[in-house]
Amino acid sequence: MADTLRIIPLGGVGEVGKNITVIECGDDLVVVDCGLAFPEPEMLGIDLVIPDVTYLEQNRDRVRAILLTHGHEDHTGALPYVLPKIPGTPIYATRLTTGLVQVKLREHKLTDATQLRPVEPGREFSIGTFTVTAFRVNHSIPDGVGYFIRTPAGTVVHTGDFKFDMTPPDGRRADLGLLAEFGNDGVDFLLSDSTRAEREGYTLSEATVGVSLDQLIGEAGGRVIVATFASNIGRVQQVIDAAAAHGRKVVTIGRSMEQNSAIAVELGVLDPRDGTLVKKEQLQRLPKEQLVVMTTGSQGEPMSGLTRMSNRDHRNITIEPGDTVIVSASPIPGNEEAVAKTIDNLFKEGAMVHYEPLKHCHVSGHGSREELKLMLGLVQPRHFIPVHGEYRMLVQHGLLAEGAGVDIDKIFVLENGQVVEFDGQRARMAGSVPSGAVLVDGIAAVDGLDGVILRDRRMLASDGVVMVALTVDAATGRAVSGPDLVSRGFLSDPDDPIMAAARDHLAGALRQPPADDHNAEAGYLKTKIRDTLSRYFFQQTKRRPMILPIVLEV
Repeated sequence: MADTLRIIPLGGVGEVGKNITVIECGDDLVVVDCGLAFPEPEMLGIDLVIPDVTYLEQNRDRVRAILLTHGHEDHTGALPYVLPKIPGTPIYATRLTTGLVQVKLREHKLTDATQLRPVEPGREFSIGTFTVTAFRVNHSIPDGVGYFIRTPAGTVVHTGDFKFDMTPPDGRRADLGLLAEFGNDGVDFLLSDSTRAEREGYTLSEATVGVSLDQLIGEAGGRVIVATFASNIGRVQQVIDAAAAHGRKVVTIGRSMEQNSAIAVELGVLDPRDGTLVKKEQLQRLPKEQLVVMTTGSQGEPMSGLTRMSNRDHRNITIEPGDTVIVSASPIPGNEEAVAKTIDNLFKEGAMVHYEPLKHCHVSGHGSREELKLMLGLVQPRHFIPVHGEYRMLVQHGLLAEGAGVDIDKIFVLENGQVVEFDGQRARMAGSVPSGAVLVDGIAAVDGLDGVILRDRRMLASDGVVMVALTVDAATGRAVSGPDLVSRGFLSDPDDPIMAAARDHLAGALRQPPADDHNAEAGYLKTKIRDTLSRYFFQQTKRRPMILPIVLEV
């Protein structure tokens, strides 16, 4: 309906990451953010998890724009996979976010097909029948914004990821005055970041980390290695400032870290401090006591710089006694084990490692409960939808909103795909649309969470595989040679008697008189091999290895 506002989170509620929200009214639809999530440990071989955007594909003619709040992967990382499904959709973003997104588009050859339109905080612009104003917020990356969206049926404030930092590294505070103006004019819906809805008080300022980094770098005798997110440009700046204060040079290592830093310098967002930030070619020329290395790997990612260093697998840096390593990030839920293993390995190599909570190396970019209350107080929304967080975080944020004066029947704690409709007077739940997760392996989207590929990988990981080679007469289907069995990841001893017995059992089953003409077909034989061996192995071992039959007809 033309006079109905619909709000639909396709990702980012009931989970951390994969943030994407649809706001639509009449024939116009805008998307706020388009992020990815990192795979869970059971997602074997999967590189990324992106949102299911079937709903956007079904309504591609109505999608007017993608609004990006900031440059983190959980808000922009799915763009290369989603844009081809909604071709021609323009992207609105601030300068730094645009620069970071351009790198992704270039890598995926989408630059020519995508319009990037600049956003200035505080400046109003139109998208279809929507009127949009970006407002500045603080986060762990510069140039973060939220959006005030005015539609024919109502108004929406989407905060993006935020905190209220009175001493941000770039000197640009959140625009509290503009938020208060929105609140005074009237806001129908507030969609607000819930990541730290369980944490009391206020989130510490980024400036406190700068003090710690300055102290740790100043006290280090040898080489210093700092690991953080490649997109955390504010943290990179703090490391450069501390290095400059102690007569050191900074080298960035890793493609994403190097690219993002170069873009930030080019845009004037990152100050290289008169040659403190130097090129990688100088890495081997600088004395260790004059060197700070910035790299990725704060989450224990297998292919990242810090993880490779901890495994003696990095081509440029070998960890040595006397090295100081600073892990300047907190583990994302699910990454704790990988981070701990990386830290253990660094200690084994003789490095001194500083990490949370033992050293103050990191602060969150998300507001705690008092800041969430302040946002609610400034915006004064009639309705409230908590976003960006696990379900318990959304519930806690909803309780905060109730305490801040929002009627309990106007608070909507949603799951991905659920629809909230608003006719200008009353908001209600209105069913759901397709949503979920799509798994990315390499550069291709391969499956959903319950798809065949992931199920096969779980089976291979738990029970292994048995390959069966059989040569048969093409006319009769009778075995000419074989069957020969080879196992991987199933039995520890390749000469286990079970394998020989399984071969004899299968040979006997294949010698049984043909019941019909299908016995001569390779497809029938493969099915018979799978069924016969699956039953036999389960009877003998209580395990079900994957059976891969190879039937050659002669």
